[in-house]
Amino acid sequence: MAAVIERQGWLLICQRRRGDLFELKWEFPGGKLRAGETPRAGLARELREELGCSAARIGPEICRTRHRYEQFGGCVEIHFFAAGKLWPAPRNLSFERMVWSRPCDLPRYDFLPADRALVARLARGELSRRLRTVSSVRHPLPALVR
Repeated sequence: MAAVIERQGWLLICQRRRGDLFELKWEFPGGKLRAGETPRAGLARELREELGCSAARIGPEICRTRHRYEQFGGCVEIHFFAAGKLWPAPRNLSFERMVWSRPCDLPRYDFLPADRALVARLARGELSRRLRTVSSVRHPLPALVR
């Protein structure tokens, strides 16, 4: 599962670390479910581990995709959830870089193949209304530490 985090019209994207599988590819924060976790609980845990956010509003699932990665020997299914109202502000605990990007600029980044259909939809503005239902507009965009 992964979080599409929107704040004031900007989306948080993350670049995988050099040396990791799929190094330097861009993605949305998230990860794998652990045994017994619900998707929302697993995503909240991943946001704590990757971004240091102890609280987040996990909204509706906005997209689901399947992709076959040769490296895994099978298909992965990813559930993308709208997320927002993160507290404290996201910090980079797991990535090479983190960036707040305008949706129209997302295609400029080298995303993981499983994320590309969603990236195209976001760039066209198809999901903006669903994302804003969970976002926080009260606070300025935080500076991200590399």
